[in-house]
Amino acid sequence: MEPRVTIITPSYNQAAFLEQTICSVLDQEYENLEYFVVDGGSNDGSQEIIQKYDSRIDWWVSEKDMGQAEAINKGFERAEGDYVAWLNSDDLYQPGAIRDAVKMLEENPEASMVYGNVLSIDEGGKPFNLMTYDQWDVKDLMSFNIIGQPAVFLRRSALERAGHLDLSYRFLLDHHLWLRVAQQGPMLYVPQTWASARIHAKAKNVALARGFGQEAYQLAAWMPYQPGLSALYKKNHRRIWAGANRMMGRYLLDGGE
Repeated sequence: MEPRVTIITPSYNQAAFLEQTICSVLDQEYENLEYFVVDGGSNDGSQEIIQKYDSRIDWWVSEKDMGQAEAINKGFERAEGDYVAWLNSDDLYQPGAIRDAVKMLEENPEASMVYGNVLSIDEGGKPFNLMTYDQWDVKDLMSFNIIGQPAVFLRRSALERAGHLDLSYRFLLDHHLWLRVAQQGPMLYVPQTWASARIHAKAKNVALARGFGQEAYQLAAWMPYQPGLSALYKKNHRRIWAGANRMMGRYLLDGGE
């Protein structure tokens, strides 16, 4: 039997895109799939969209929460998959993404996580950029080399050792998690396009761009106090803070400031 995979979609007032996201998961043709949708009490018709696929979704809820991190953690707490990932309610999986990610995790049992490339799409779904990466390690993450979240798949045993998302992060919650998971085993880059990330006016990286830079500084200040990172921080602190400054500048430019 195929390994079990848990996918979690957190959502709040994303009815315009939610159905496309759900279908991109359900149309993966991966049999041993556990799929959760965690809605934060939307008032835009999202519940009706979720109910439309109720028979194919393993669990869903619509209730107020403390934001994206808490919503995803609700899914993590219920997850039974060998591998887990989340797909935000405005993003999409490319066909075959789950199967390809599972294949790489099965072939590389030491890997704590795998990640692929991400296609940037606009509000209407038109692609305009391909985000490619490289074979990175913890040191690269500490210097704020950013991985596209929709194309990341985690080994659940590594996630459980690292711990779930930290609710104090709103913008770099994923990068904070990668830093902790990558200490549990090597990351593996696969040069395949696994997901599409939708860039639109209400997306956090556009509407609230400054928050990403502020959390980069918060992360950089957190690193020297972590037993698994402190030695690397001492050797690379200039590079780390340069990366945080670069991130602040980039997001301010992207946000039009």
